Amino acid sequence: MPKDPLILAIDNGTQSVRALLFDAKGNLHGKGKQEIEAYFSDHPGWAEQHPEYFWQQLGKACETLWNTTGASPDQVVGITLTTQRGTVVNLDKHGEPLRPAIIWLDQRHAELKGKLKAPWGWAFKLLGLEETISRFRQNAQANWISQNQPDIWAATEKFLLLSGYLNYRLTGQFRDSTGSQVGYLPFDYKHHRWAASRDFKWQILPVTPAMLPELVAPGETIGPLLPSAAEHLGVPAGLPVLAAASDKACEVLGSGGISPDIGCLSYGTTATINTTSNRYVEPTRFMPPYPSAVPGHYCTEVMIYRGFWMVTWFKREFGLREERIARDRGVAPEVLFDELVTAVPPGSMGLMLQPYWSPGVKQPGPEAKGSIIGFGDVHTRAHLYRAILEGLAYSLREGKERIEKRSGVRITRLRVAGGGSQSDAAMQLTADIFGLPAERPHTYETSGLGAAITAAVGLGLHSDFDTAVAAMTRVGETFKPHQSHRMLYDRLYKEIYLKMYRQLQPLYHRIRDITGYPR
Repeated sequence: MPKDPLILAIDNGTQSVRALLFDAKGNLHGKGKQEIEAYFSDHPGWAEQHPEYFWQQLGKACETLWNTTGASPDQVVGITLTTQRGTVVNLDKHGEPLRPAIIWLDQRHAELKGKLKAPWGWAFKLLGLEETISRFRQNAQANWISQNQPDIWAATEKFLLLSGYLNYRLTGQFRDSTGSQVGYLPFDYKHHRWAASRDFKWQILPVTPAMLPELVAPGETIGPLLPSAAEHLGVPAGLPVLAAASDKACEVLGSGGISPDIGCLSYGTTATINTTSNRYVEPTRFMPPYPSAVPGHYCTEVMIYRGFWMVTWFKREFGLREERIARDRGVAPEVLFDELVTAVPPGSMGLMLQPYWSPGVKQPGPEAKGSIIGFGDVHTRAHLYRAILEGLAYSLREGKERIEKRSGVRITRLRVAGGGSQSDAAMQLTADIFGLPAERPHTYETSGLGAAITAAVGLGLHSDFDTAVAAMTRVGETFKPHQSHRMLYDRLYKEIYLKMYRQLQPLYHRIRDITGYPR
């Protein structure tokens, strides 16, 4: 009896790279996970990693996969790739890296040199977007490299996202998915192509069209797998490598979020709420929706930068006791952290947190800082931990309401993925704060599954994305809101949380003026 055809989905995240085998029903047949060093930092605020390091770790993940699965490499009918967003790589004319990749977590800033020429300069001034455009120019890695390492920029033949670099290593071709283009690049988010020649982005970036890869839609073929790459991955040469999308876009698709009424929460290093729409809807005015993993669709995303990073920070700074006890009891530390949350009543006895540890561009503004109010002598670190989770959920609920207002479509269902979704306590308080059932997908590997869905459509295993999502995704567990908790949270959200930023914003401005931080 022939064995099921399998898709090898590679998920290169911020903290690990995973090699995953999925069948056409969304079942996971094997997993190889390789922890990675997210970045190294030669200067404060820098975050870099060698591009070759990602390639080598990818090979190790595949080696682990084939050593731990009963599936055969001969079952693989296609390969696809999803990666972290906004990490850039400079390649020379021989396709070799010129410098370490600048990771999306990097905080360096380019200098502002010169003003935008007419008519763009006038238009942005009239629209009140001068600061937004200035932050784009400052955050663009290409601007920093050209200013501070002009020899490297002059030698740069190709300027790629990490997805483009790894697709090049797989196929030898400079092609990448439209669904992966999230970052400071001259990309047209409305039409999912490189920006037109008269677009202002070409004026404020040193990038030229020849430096960028050819773009293909999710599900289309990047190219055949090179023999050297096949050996590295442990699969037959010549297999089709298919375009997927960025990790967040794939996570939405792998969670089953294919329509605008499904809100997909990502409880990861960056926390987000997303919906998928075939309409171009800016969830924050003048901030474009990112490309979806579904061709021609958009992810209406609201993001909390360093969202569940705060949970990692808490565990590192305050969770040594739980780590030690978990070791002694032979259980996962997350079990004890869930016990911390459930030991505290909903609302954390008035402790309220605003999760703006890293400021945004518009909402919140660049002056924003994190805040915790309501401290009393009754509060413990357990209250603080619950308040962090609640604060993140409040902020994502605010994002949900912003998306609903901008799109005109009510979100009636929640899908929650990412590392934080594995906590039952986090899932329950999410349901309570949103007042909606919170659904956990059947697999934790939703980004990899989303990539596999794009490949399944491209390979003809499913006729279209609707059919593929229906066949390959399903709900694993549902957490329904408790009525009394929902009412308490609704008052705290409307009467306290929504007023915090407006009340504290003048103080944030003064802190910024006095200390110079955040820049």
